[in-house]
Amino acid sequence: MKKLFDELSYEVSKSTTKKYSTSFSLGILGLNPSVRPAIYAIYGYVRLADEIVDSFHDYDKHRLLNRLKIETESALNEGISLNPILQSFQETVHKYNIDTELINQFLHSMEMDLQKLDYNFELYNEYIYGSAEVVGLMCLQVFTEGNKEKYEYLKPYAMKLGSAFQKVNFLRDLKDDYQVLGRTYFPKIDMNAFTNGVKYQIEAEIETEFKEALAGIKMLPGSSKFGVYLAYKYYLSLFHKIKNTGAEKMMHQRIRVPDFQKLVVMVKSYVRYKTALL
Repeated sequence: MKKLFDELSYEVSKSTTKKYSTSFSLGILGLNPSVRPAIYAIYGYVRLADEIVDSFHDYDKHRLLNRLKIETESALNEGISLNPILQSFQETVHKYNIDTELINQFLHSMEMDLQKLDYNFELYNEYIYGSAEVVGLMCLQVFTEGNKEKYEYLKPYAMKLGSAFQKVNFLRDLKDDYQVLGRTYFPKIDMNAFTNGVKYQIEAEIETEFKEALAGIKMLPGSSKFGVYLAYKYYLSLFHKIKNTGAEKMMHQRIRVPDFQKLVVMVKSYVRYKTALL
């Protein structure tokens, strides 16, 4: 029965999410069960593309990413894929009428990761839009469940949240991106002279985006508000830890939040949510 394959496909995407991200996994648990499978499917798909460009160093990444693009197009056109992650993703795209242009922009940013680019502000914003903001918009189309007016109103806030998340990721992964992958996303910055002053300028930008995004989170439907707020709080705790770490240390160490601290954040966030402080 195809139903078994469909169920398995969503389970594979769910397992992928849990394997790669504790923060997003816990955040998704804060969503209403009705929308969780779709968000697992979206995360599983973007994680698959990320792994191609970030981890498969002994393989032809260009060929693998191009294959994913072709298989994605085929899955969307045919309404089925033998790849479980693609199967759950294409079902989600069709169920929630996710704009395929968002998918194309995401894959374009993944292609940018395979090029040795000298990022200026234009390329920087282009990359962030495709790698993070459009993922937030895909999720927003799930959260608003076809309400186009609600989607358009919340769209700028979702983009700010995606952008803030991605810039926190850039700071968290500074060491590996530069030393292992040879990437420098921040424009006009010499990584050999990454100082606390430079770091502060980036952090100020992120802080503004977090504040703007929170206003949008408060307006989300009840089925998604707490889950998105929880993911926001996880990233905010990581951001605060980054702010308290010197620039020189960040070039030699990947900053992370221990799992027990994430549980503390979850409990505190739930109390705040239930006491109507959010």
